[in-house]
Amino acid sequence: MSRTVFIPPRAKLREDQENGFTLVELMVALLIFGLLAAAGVSLLGFSVRAQGAAQERLDDMADVRRLGAVLTADLAQAAPRISRNAIGEPRVAFYGASGAEGELALAFTRRGWDNHRGDPRPSMQRVEYRLAGDRIERRSSPMLDGAEPNPPATIIRGVRSITLRYRGKEDWRDRWDPLQPAELPRAIELVADIDGLGRLRQLFLTGTGS
Repeated sequence: MSRTVFIPPRAKLREDQENGFTLVELMVALLIFGLLAAAGVSLLGFSVRAQGAAQERLDDMADVRRLGAVLTADLAQAAPRISRNAIGEPRVAFYGASGAEGELALAFTRRGWDNHRGDPRPSMQRVEYRLAGDRIERRSSPMLDGAEPNPPATIIRGVRSITLRYRGKEDWRDRWDPLQPAELPRAIELVADIDGLGRLRQLFLTGTGS
């Protein structure tokens, strides 16, 4: 014989509350979840920004290393060889200015220009450096004498200013203007003010690769 059990309304309400969440509890849980999600998104955004900033610094340092490598290779091969420009006027073996924006900063003859194709040209090359806007540019000439230089190649960007000095036999000079047109400086100091990195100083020896 079946028996029917009567549950009072209040007792049934207590049983429902024990078996589930109330509206207040659900709202609190959603609030906590929202706070955790917002914190996670903020942390992810910070990580992405930090990674981007670190990559920019690494790129800047790579540009500085490239500038140092190119200048080291060129200056080590500097040669006391007088050349001529496109209209036949003689040029000193090594020209060096202060590095002001827009003016020719360095111009010299270097050895060691590879000639894999066997073109009818010498193994020496005339190269030039200048600060153009925020870029340090390098130009080379297809021939050592009587040729217009090639279009410039950008070595580094984001340069505010550069300052060059030249070591003679006994002192440092702001410009290289020797009495002998074939004379080379013994060393060069380059101070570059670069965005994000500040002022960087580099020293280069000249003519050591001969």
